Amino acid sequence: MKKTVIDQLDDIDQKILTILLEDGKTPYAEIGKNLHISAGTVHVRIKKMIDLGVIIGNHIEIDHKILGFDISAFLGIYLEKSSMYDEVSKELMDIPEVVSAHYTTGMYSIFAKLVCRDTDHLRETLSNKIQKIKGIQRTETFISLDATIDRPVSVQGMNL
Repeated sequence: MKKTVIDQLDDIDQKILTILLEDGKTPYAEIGKNLHISAGTVHVRIKKMIDLGVIIGNHIEIDHKILGFDISAFLGIYLEKSSMYDEVSKELMDIPEVVSAHYTTGMYSIFAKLVCRDTDHLRETLSNKIQKIKGIQRTETFISLDATIDRPVSVQGMNL
């Protein structure tokens, strides 16, 4: 039977991931102290998870509202042809207001999240950037009123 990445992670690895998901800046020494292992062991295990592709990077999370971006919106994008996905995705990558985009099943070919300063900025982004992309047939916009859940997946207790 073929061994998978999941088979290579144990309870300690899951606990390390859980701690890092809560606060990615947690020092290795503190993680080690909490788990009763050395900081060197934490380092080796994190390196292993990076090499396995479980940990794919590190980044910070910012509060868009504090920076003056008060509108989060979701955009359902209908493509003229599903084969245009790669071309349209490349164009969306060049629009800074698009913070995520997903190729989906269902009504929309692409479902994207946008962050804008206000409704004028959203309208300008839609009409002057997104709707001008070749291959986009039409869009539907949903403005988020509140985000009650926005978190990474929990690995603790998921029976990896």
